[in-house]
Amino acid sequence: MEKIREIAPDIFRISTFLPEVNMQMNQFLVRDEEPLLWHTGQRFLFEEVLGSVAKLIDLSTLRWIGFSHFEADECGALNEWMQIAPEAQAFCSDVCAGINMNDFAVRPVVGMLHDDRIGTGKFSFRFLSTPHLPHGWDAGLLFEETNRVLFSSDILYQSGNPAGLVESDIVGVAGRTLVEDQNKLFTNPIALTHRTEEQLKMLGDLVPRTLAVMHGSSYRGNCPAALREFGEVLRNVVGPKDSTIVQFQKLPAK
Repeated sequence: MEKIREIAPDIFRISTFLPEVNMQMNQFLVRDEEPLLWHTGQRFLFEEVLGSVAKLIDLSTLRWIGFSHFEADECGALNEWMQIAPEAQAFCSDVCAGINMNDFAVRPVVGMLHDDRIGTGKFSFRFLSTPHLPHGWDAGLLFEETNRVLFSSDILYQSGNPAGLVESDIVGVAGRTLVEDQNKLFTNPIALTHRTEEQLKMLGDLVPRTLAVMHGSSYRGNCPAALREFGEVLRNVVGPKDSTIVQFQKLPAK
């Protein structure tokens, strides 16, 4: 397995395979004037991930730490990272900052709104508010506008220990993982709401060239098509028969 893989110029995937859950835990390090780490990993992975990041940058220069939603693999080691990099600014969605991070983090975390931007030097990042995608009302994603890399969190996640970057069919692999997980602990890990496919279309309309996936291979290719097809797979697997679908109806007028 590739521990460190450059998936786009100066954007590195750092991966740890956990055989007990048959899944990779991936973080992404952007090497720039103000380096950015996306996903911290769990606390028990901190020393291992720290060692990989130290091979890529001077740890004291880490300036930004971001994540999608409040979950151990997303931000479990946030405080450890904030202590090792005292100048680093953590960021997440405004909802996550308000309901979780103001209590969890050792220093203030910036809450981001949809289309808020961060510059790290040569790279510009756009924060995307995506409630319930992949899951949680505090969810958000990050889009790097220069190389057009979408940091997609759990979207298109895959089990196993695959290659760091692929250009082959990722939707089929992710779909099989989704089907297999229906009878396991992680049943229905991706939320399906009345807005999910609309949100996936919004992500596709950004025309990303690379998807930086949190679990499994990152993908380079026709990303808009992959996101659209994943929405179709999600609908077919979770489907209207499943009680996890969130549906809203207008209340009768008084």
